Amino acid sequence: MVTTRSGTRSGQLPALSVPRFVGRDRELTALGDALGRPPAVVLLEGEAGIGKTRLLRELLPSSSGPDGRVLIGACPPLREPYTLGAVVDAVREGVGGVAGLRLSGLAGALRPLFPEWDADLPPAPEPLGDATAARHRLFRAFVELLNRLGVAVLALEDVHWADEATLEFLLFLVSRRPQPVSVVVTYRPEELPPDSLLLRLSSRVPADAHLVRMTLKPLGVAESATFVSSMLADEHVSAEFAAFLHSRTEGVPLALEESVRLMHARADLIRQNGAWARRRLDHIEVPPTIRDAVLERVARLRPDTRTVLYAAAVLADPADYPTLRAVTGLPDERASAQVAEAVGCGLLREDGRGQWSFRHSLACRAVYEAIPAQERRCMHLRAGRALEAAPLPAVAQLARHFREAGDVEASRRYAEQAADLSAEAGDVATSALLLHNLVTTVALPVEALVRLVTKIQFQSLPGSDPYSKVLESLQSALRTQALTPAQEALVRFQLGRVLMVAGAMETGRCEIADAVPHLPPDSLEAARARILLALPLGAARPVAEHLRWLREAPPVAPSIASHERLRLFLERSFALIMLGEEVGWVEARQIPDDATSPQEAALIAIGHTNIGEAAMRWGRYGEARRRLARALALAEDHQLLGHFGSIASTAAHLDWFTGAWAGLPERVAALLDDDGVRLKDRCEAALVAGLIQAAGGDRDVAEQRLRFARHDDQQHVEAAAALACLHLYDGDVDEALRITDEPTDITVRSGIWPRAAEIAPVRVAALVAAGQLDRAADLVATFARALGDVDAPAPQASLVVCRALLAEGEGQLSRAAALFAQAAAAWEALPRPYGALLTREHHGRCLLAAGREQAGLAVLSDVARALSDLGAHHDADRVTRCLRERAPSSRAPRARRGRPSYGNRLSPREREVVRLLVGGRTNRQIADALVVSTQTVASQLKSAMRKLDVSSRTALAIRVVELGLVGDQEQPPDGDE
Repeated sequence: MVTTRSGTRSGQLPALSVPRFVGRDRELTALGDALGRPPAVVLLEGEAGIGKTRLLRELLPSSSGPDGRVLIGACPPLREPYTLGAVVDAVREGVGGVAGLRLSGLAGALRPLFPEWDADLPPAPEPLGDATAARHRLFRAFVELLNRLGVAVLALEDVHWADEATLEFLLFLVSRRPQPVSVVVTYRPEELPPDSLLLRLSSRVPADAHLVRMTLKPLGVAESATFVSSMLADEHVSAEFAAFLHSRTEGVPLALEESVRLMHARADLIRQNGAWARRRLDHIEVPPTIRDAVLERVARLRPDTRTVLYAAAVLADPADYPTLRAVTGLPDERASAQVAEAVGCGLLREDGRGQWSFRHSLACRAVYEAIPAQERRCMHLRAGRALEAAPLPAVAQLARHFREAGDVEASRRYAEQAADLSAEAGDVATSALLLHNLVTTVALPVEALVRLVTKIQFQSLPGSDPYSKVLESLQSALRTQALTPAQEALVRFQLGRVLMVAGAMETGRCEIADAVPHLPPDSLEAARARILLALPLGAARPVAEHLRWLREAPPVAPSIASHERLRLFLERSFALIMLGEEVGWVEARQIPDDATSPQEAALIAIGHTNIGEAAMRWGRYGEARRRLARALALAEDHQLLGHFGSIASTAAHLDWFTGAWAGLPERVAALLDDDGVRLKDRCEAALVAGLIQAAGGDRDVAEQRLRFARHDDQQHVEAAAALACLHLYDGDVDEALRITDEPTDITVRSGIWPRAAEIAPVRVAALVAAGQLDRAADLVATFARALGDVDAPAPQASLVVCRALLAEGEGQLSRAAALFAQAAAAWEALPRPYGALLTREHHGRCLLAAGREQAGLAVLSDVARALSDLGAHHDADRVTRCLRERAPSSRAPRARRGRPSYGNRLSPREREVVRLLVGGRTNRQIADALVVSTQTVASQLKSAMRKLDVSSRTALAIRVVELGLVGDQEQPPDGDE
């Protein structure tokens, strides 16, 4: 049979059609069923080009259906981030306007995102000082808009590229009861960051919603043949040709389409024996990637058509024809024809609004990366100027275009505007990212650099190190720019501030100290610098040095904004109290309970929270409780959502001290598991969790929590004290001394006694255990001199404990017992029941050591019961063992009701654990055999080692065999180690 390259009598290749929807009937039915029973959450994943977009368009063919409106948006990769970008685009594309919707005043929060609806939206609400509250208000406004528009389905594509606000909004939507709309998201799992909020979406789905998770797979050979045939007027495709295409494209639909289009452009398609095939099977190579296929096709187009495609790739977002033509730089008569050709080649598409864009983001990216650098810069400049002339310019897009064009000033101006708009909408993450990108990628004048760095909220930036590039920009400005002394001081102040925020306290303090002499004396920076230097953060310094910075500070200038003056006043009060100055309480009493604006409310709430924490350190627990209640009331009244974590963590800390332990483990666990809680507050929650675990006997978990808590400077000292206690219980005195050395310098030796209440007794106990009585006595004397007779109940009680420990170490048992009793009474008066009980335990032991057996046993018996009732079972067990040892024939109280105490004898469960240990089992194997946790096994082995006075697992195994405490040894299962 004669071979021809033609499918027609004229000898020309047929035009290619858009491929038909092939091989997805099962998926289409499943998704349709799910959306037919709202509300639904659909998670559709698959690799690039697999057909997620096509499936979505087939499933949701129009902007409205019988059950409500359908909105579809996408998250393209090249766009400069802006708040809720995909959701805003979905609403814009599917809705003509909001006139007549009778929106409430809440919808005024949408104004920054929809400036074109200015005439129809309610007035903008009062700005909120708290970014989380502003974002929450924006989310509620969007939900109201979706409800009034009758939206049934919100579909977002390529969510692996979504901004953080969009992901948070999706979580907000599916967390509502009832869920207001069905949600469909598509994403590529290989491009999803491991910490993406999208991973939490399925866990938020309410019980009455339908969750569908689906992964699109490549097409098979037969399906690939049908797919290709649909592009060739449904004519038959040879089996050999289909197998070849499938092997080269692995059945990925977009790769199949691009390969066929490329072969069509090369004229490599032929008709042979009644079927479509390819020429020269042994020579033709279809590019293995979509990128190569796209670029080879683009290279075959006419230059003007390539220019149109380049312009569309530079714009990235859908654009109208005038904008697209302006970016090409072509005359209108030439541009019009080439736009049509670009559509005809299958790369561009026009939507119902007359907006032009690439059919697939992968093709857009491939073309963009292929544009020659100089041409790309020129096109970005033309794009910026064209979009700048629009009635409502998109500032985020303008920032990107002018940055890529090299126009630093325009890029800075629009990026800052975009960041301000994001912050106004409550999207602090996008605002911080825009500012961070600007500061770290553009050589800015020093005034702009300082201003922008001041605005960055680093805690909202992704990644483990959001600071280093900003630090490099500031250091580069110091090295390369000709700065006046005042300009250099401003840069150094910002450098020092960022270093301190990043945890490099000492380096940061040095930079700020160097800056102070040259800062304008009446400036905000000069006042903030002295506050930062006054706060007792970082390494140890004498308290007098910290106070000097406060006393040298000039009066706050009237020119400083009122909210900044309030901030300085609050920070000064907190610093004075943390430095042990009574005058700080005089100033703190002037902090108002109410606010006249959300911004003021946020500052006052922070102020009350900080003063509440300081009151807790002093032992003024009633004051602390009142301050936290005021902060919480302000946070609730003004929806200051970002403050709830700080208030809750400090309240949990206070409840630990005051013995309000009911439900406390669950509360701190919730704080630790909430990614929205700041690191500082999670560290405080970890501290409380570690203290609870230690009291309950779960040592390993306790140590893990306490080590995490030490990441925060405010919790570092108390966490170190708790860790040292664990090591003292283990008999590791050297480690306890090592851990407490630096915190003791920071607190007792520097004279900053409000932070010494927890560390001082542990340090004294470690010194006494090491036989270093002279050093212990010096420490107690130093603590007493620093503290004086100030009204600070917790540190004063702590000082009495230190004196009692020293007296006990010196053998003055009667005096020690009396001092322990005095300290316990002081703890009880606070109230601080756990501290009081541990101190009474010392009191009872001293009575026993002094020969007052009956009185000591009575005290310890009461302590054991009270510790068990409080929930400190580990401590209760310890006291009960002491009672059994001293009076084995007496009926000592049980630490845990309903469970016998075995004194120095192994319990039945401990015998079982040891039996398996002797048989060669690991902790994991023992736990599996007994259906308990590995932590429980470790605790029981540790208890057995303590009872039998051995220090290792091997010694324990030998000892129990010697004593005949276990029966026949059991061998581990085959294959186990």
